[in-house]
Amino acid sequence: MCGIIGILGSAPAAPRLVEALKRLEYRGYDSAGVATLEGGVIKRRRAPGKLANLERELAAAPLAGVTGIGHTRWATHGAPTTANAHPHATDRVAIVHNGIIENFRALREELIAKGHKFESETDSEVIAHLITAGLDKGEKPEAAAIGAVRRLEGAFGIAVLFAGEEDVLIGARKGSPLAVGFGDGEMFLGSDAIAVSPFTTRVMFLEEGDIAILSRAGAKVLDADGAVAQRQIHIFSGGVASVEKGNHRHFMQKEIYEQPETTGRTITRYVNAYDERVEMPDLDGVDLAADNAIIIGCGTAHYAGRVAEYWLEQIAGITVETDIASEFRYRKPAFGKKSFGVFVSQSGETADTLAALRYCKENALKTLAVVNVPESTIWREADARLPTLAGPEIGVASTKAFTAQLSALAALAIAVGRARGALSSQEEGRLVHALMETPRLITDALTAEPQIEAIAHELAHARDVLYLGRGVHYPIALEGALKLKEISYIHAEGYAAGELKHGPIALIDEDTPGVVVAPHDALFEKTLSNMQEVAARGAKLIVITDPAGAAAVKDIAKHIILAPACDAFVAPLVYSVPIQLLAYLTAVQKGTDVDQPRNLAKSVTVE
Repeated sequence: MCGIIGILGSAPAAPRLVEALKRLEYRGYDSAGVATLEGGVIKRRRAPGKLANLERELAAAPLAGVTGIGHTRWATHGAPTTANAHPHATDRVAIVHNGIIENFRALREELIAKGHKFESETDSEVIAHLITAGLDKGEKPEAAAIGAVRRLEGAFGIAVLFAGEEDVLIGARKGSPLAVGFGDGEMFLGSDAIAVSPFTTRVMFLEEGDIAILSRAGAKVLDADGAVAQRQIHIFSGGVASVEKGNHRHFMQKEIYEQPETTGRTITRYVNAYDERVEMPDLDGVDLAADNAIIIGCGTAHYAGRVAEYWLEQIAGITVETDIASEFRYRKPAFGKKSFGVFVSQSGETADTLAALRYCKENALKTLAVVNVPESTIWREADARLPTLAGPEIGVASTKAFTAQLSALAALAIAVGRARGALSSQEEGRLVHALMETPRLITDALTAEPQIEAIAHELAHARDVLYLGRGVHYPIALEGALKLKEISYIHAEGYAAGELKHGPIALIDEDTPGVVVAPHDALFEKTLSNMQEVAARGAKLIVITDPAGAAAVKDIAKHIILAPACDAFVAPLVYSVPIQLLAYLTAVQKGTDVDQPRNLAKSVTVE
């Protein structure tokens, strides 16, 4: 969720870059910077902290030039220092970047061997050097940028500025959105429509895999296959809400599609990608080597905690109890001598979760908040905190906040495993590497939307829907059922697949669709047996699985939603996406108020 802006203008660029970056402050950031071309030479100003610090830098040492790029950064790879702030540059190229470059270590080592010198701890700097290497071989800017982008693995949005090229600005997206703005003899590139809205109402959104080559005369777009593509230009004249939604029909859809960014930002907040280790902040006395943990939340946050229960027990060998916040304190729970509490809340103001936290503090339990809103009440009152960095979530039904919670909790599970001596450094590296792949995998999962839309046409006619999952995917089934209930008003229930025979199987008939979350993992064969039981009773199965699972269920599933193959550790994050899209598209088909469903509020601040 870093902010990107690029300008090919006719007026001084630096003030306009800062103006656009102010529009992107809602995304959160802890450093900022701009670069412009002065007489064809790249000049930069960067500063840690808020934009006011960057403005002071510019006041002390102004930048001339009408062509430039700017960036607001959340610290991911490397601390929020001036050296790590964007734009990153060589003498020939400056770039700003949002996302994760998974293969940056290999690329960096290759470039160092060729004599390139790096100034930062970031993965982003490798992009500038990789493009420069192409220029050094005699390639033109367009070819050098395209060649570099094709070598990058991960999820990213990029803007590139070239020394000596006053009329060239290149953008590329894979997982992170980019918008192109069309002005009067000027062109703009931004993270979203909000970034370019001060300058134009004419906006084109790049699609997955696109590369845009901008000049003041317009934009040429190449698709993922390198073919010239035509993209629709949207006219935004409907006010702030219209601009904020961009090319999405609802905020919920926009927030589903932001998840490659928001999970990436949260994951890289807690991992050192170069060393493939988790680096937790100071947790203010919370002992991660404790014997017991309790995880408290409500609704979606509770289901995130249920996933974390599996992770913590399997990875760290710690005894974990999860509970619904509204029930927790009324049963007067007893705590072990070496325990800590984890309190999960998007808003940080959830009344029941806050009451549970206060109960634990009264009983001398150390408390750790997993919260999306800094300085909220739960944030302030907890002993320690793990921010989820999802950015503002407008849709009442939580999507990106859920996967950001899972991202932070996954990192916590690794940290607890290491603290307890249950995790080797090699296994930690494997798990961290899997986490780093998640934004790209979520991007891949999003490509199933057209397929899911066709299924939603049928699901919209259902009265009841059964969701099934095993192991860590049981909470994902619960979350899927909740999402469908929240926004489509269809009755749905989530069950552990192994519990079918203990009662729920009586509900199944030909009018009850079954949605099964079933990656081809160690529990797949057991889940397959449950699916066969459901299919034998006439239920229409919608199976969310990977290619190996799809081959196994093709004869019993009416519909298969294909998710990318992935490490079992991160599968809950990846499989959350088709679950969300299925609920969203079903609700759209029914014509409900997706962003503000009846009887629900974004933050429940009363008991």
